[in-house]
Amino acid sequence: MYNALNGLGGGGQVDHTAADNANTALYACFAVFGVLGGAIHNLLGPRTTLFLGSLTYPLYVAAFLNYNHRPGSQVFPVIAGALLGVGAGFLWAAQGAIMTSYPPPNLRGTYISLFWCLFSLGSVLGGLLPLSLNYRRGSKVASVNDGTYIAFMTMMLVGVALTLLFLPPHKIVRDDGSRATGVTYSSAATEAGEVLRLFADWKMLLVLVPAWGSNFFYTYQFNNVNGLLFTLRTKGLNNVVYWGAQMLGSVGLGYLLDFGFASRRKRGLVGVAVFAVLGTAIWGGGFVNQLRYTDGKWPDLIDFKDGRRYAGPFLLYCSYGLLDAMFQSLIYWIIGALTNDSQVLSRYAGFYKGVQSAGAAVSWQVDFHKTPLMAQLIVNWGLITVSYPLLALLVFLAVKDDEDSSVYPRSRTTNTTDRRKLSAPTTFH
Repeated sequence: MYNALNGLGGGGQVDHTAADNANTALYACFAVFGVLGGAIHNLLGPRTTLFLGSLTYPLYVAAFLNYNHRPGSQVFPVIAGALLGVGAGFLWAAQGAIMTSYPPPNLRGTYISLFWCLFSLGSVLGGLLPLSLNYRRGSKVASVNDGTYIAFMTMMLVGVALTLLFLPPHKIVRDDGSRATGVTYSSAATEAGEVLRLFADWKMLLVLVPAWGSNFFYTYQFNNVNGLLFTLRTKGLNNVVYWGAQMLGSVGLGYLLDFGFASRRKRGLVGVAVFAVLGTAIWGGGFVNQLRYTDGKWPDLIDFKDGRRYAGPFLLYCSYGLLDAMFQSLIYWIIGALTNDSQVLSRYAGFYKGVQSAGAAVSWQVDFHKTPLMAQLIVNWGLITVSYPLLALLVFLAVKDDEDSSVYPRSRTTNTTDRRKLSAPTTFH
């Protein structure tokens, strides 16, 4: 729901200022609590961590509902954004630990793509809300109505309630009787030391630039492509297809990373190569499109009924969504291939989200200060391009082929230590 709202550009507001400042506060806090999120998950467990994190999302939407009636004050949006940054650090650390540690090693790509499909499906449904609730407003420039914000808040609150039904790790059992992973609760002193060690871990240092760039482009794409070029109802339609394209991108790459080749390292390298080719082509198309409005002005907004005039920018925006899912799924797969220890993976996931959020905080301020759009595009394209060799090097040096769970026998009679190595689809008892 959060992604669907921000995909409208400016959090659904015509003036992007409030959203830029709120999201700067959000990602600045997210940068800190993203890194700390793995430690918090290891102390509290996934259910409590998810619940506390999800509570902050409807508050963020409430701030923009309030801003519809008090457009002169940005205090509530900025405070809500900062609180959401704390909550997002909690939620994404727990999510990352679950997604990378529960699956059998030889099915991580499949599980990651499944998560990304569910994640994107929420954004698809979220995109339908502004499309349906603002359809009759036609092509006029306007902020979204109160009903849109209320609908977002309602769906988010359902999500908050569902976290209370989340099963604890010891109840997650695979079909062969093995546990997904040995989850134990840590101590604050242990986690403090381990978090500091992340900044000296060479594997995490190779992830720095890809992590920084993996959310940096959202501000440009949401505010200055979807937010500038299209009518209000068309923005909602674009959001639906943008996140739908993410589902396709994650499924395609997930299949390649799990089943493309016998060698896990080779699958990772081919995944990076495919991402590099598509990334170069899509951002090249973005460069050509940006040449059409280098001054940042597009007075004649495009509506989805405009036919050929709509087709090109629409295809470009959808391609951005496809590439985003491939990028993040690839990084998560690589992180998940570094170790099978759930506590280490929760810290790795937290580090990734923390650095990612620091980059996003900077990108929202880049837009706030009216940086030329061509400069924004070139920086985004450059960050993605530098990521290709760094990810390839990480795969080559750190991803091993001998950890595939297919080398371990499947038996209900094996001891606890051996059973953690087993591979089988996960079911819930």
